[in-house]
Amino acid sequence: METPTRRPSEKFTNIWSWIFPLTYLIHIAEEYWGGEGYSAYIFRVRGVHLSPARFLAAQSIGFFLVTLAVIIARQLSFPQTMLLILGTIVLINGLTHSFTSITTHSYGPGLYSSILLWLPLGIITLLRFRCAVSTKRYLMCIGIGVLVNVLIGLITMRGGRLV
Repeated sequence: METPTRRPSEKFTNIWSWIFPLTYLIHIAEEYWGGEGYSAYIFRVRGVHLSPARFLAAQSIGFFLVTLAVIIARQLSFPQTMLLILGTIVLINGLTHSFTSITTHSYGPGLYSSILLWLPLGIITLLRFRCAVSTKRYLMCIGIGVLVNVLIGLITMRGGRLV
């Protein structure tokens, strides 16, 4: 006998979707004001010049895109898929912040929000919404989330420049 899987309700899915933009604002604030600020930190640790203005511009675009993704996913009826992609993105970002802080033996702006918000949010999302999609779609979502993180990393290492 097959064990039934419980899909998250539409109401729960909608509420959960808005946690991502909210926690993104918290994460941006910590990166901007935490410690020496992300711009100074990334220069000290990686030698990357990313001005505070360029940092805020890039993060504003990121916040806009996450919010737009939540809205479009709801309108086009794929919120669980988008949640799995966003869950992967925040989980990897949280792991990156944690790994960098461990390897540099120092606080990095964004570390606390990564540990307290994004690692749990990513893990819970990937576990809670696993039953909402097929295995193929689940793995595709993780792959897209990984790809997005790679692209964000490349843009960051170029000082926030696309070209």
